[in-house]
Amino acid sequence: MNELFNAERWATTLASSDLLWQGFLFTIEVSLAGLAVSLVIGTLIGICSTTRSRVLRAIARVYVEFFQNTPIVVQVFFVYTAGPMILQAMTGAEHVVRIAPFVLVVLCVGLYHGAYVAEVIRTGIEAIPRGQMEGAQSQGFSRVQAYRYIILPQTFRIILPPLANQALNLIKNTSVLALIAGGDLMYQADIIVSDTGYLQGYIVCCVMYFLICFPLAMLITWLERRSKAPRKAKPTDTIEAAGATAPPTAEEA
Repeated sequence: MNELFNAERWATTLASSDLLWQGFLFTIEVSLAGLAVSLVIGTLIGICSTTRSRVLRAIARVYVEFFQNTPIVVQVFFVYTAGPMILQAMTGAEHVVRIAPFVLVVLCVGLYHGAYVAEVIRTGIEAIPRGQMEGAQSQGFSRVQAYRYIILPQTFRIILPPLANQALNLIKNTSVLALIAGGDLMYQADIIVSDTGYLQGYIVCCVMYFLICFPLAMLITWLERRSKAPRKAKPTDTIEAAGATAPPTAEEA
């Protein structure tokens, strides 16, 4: 236990903090890129899950079930080993086409969390009354326009808390990058611990992950409270409602 509080070990570990900060910034970059990919894929698959087309619904269901029921570690290793061979076959290159670790992990966490985002999107869309889609189409909106201008804006307001929770999980899952020497925060901590033999590197790594995740966790809590709080009527709404129900004056009569 005393080894954890050994000043010399902490000094040695902190002397290599440049590596940890590099991994910290790289982790944030991967997280932001992966989140963008998961939002795009998740939105498309979520919409497909609610369409009338049986084919699109079946494709969406297969995608969601596959990625939700297979470990992300297995997915990363599969893409890492089989991806270059697939690219070589597709491009006809003489040599194996290597995938940059950044691209590989962004793709993997994006596809993996895209399945969870798709379910969140589907739930949000189904929470919108069907009459809104029918009303939009009766006003001349196409189905795509109705989703874009009416359904999805309302959906994202409903699903913000669970969506933020998925972003939190995505950040933590970027640590799988360490398995393929990706240069993320966990990988840099592994290097420091391997070189020094001191576990302090992992403790600093945990603190840095906390610095990323805790503000997001607080945001999730705030969004959940805001979504559950009753909406207050705006003064303008009250005035308009009163004006609409006010009795006619003598002059109007």
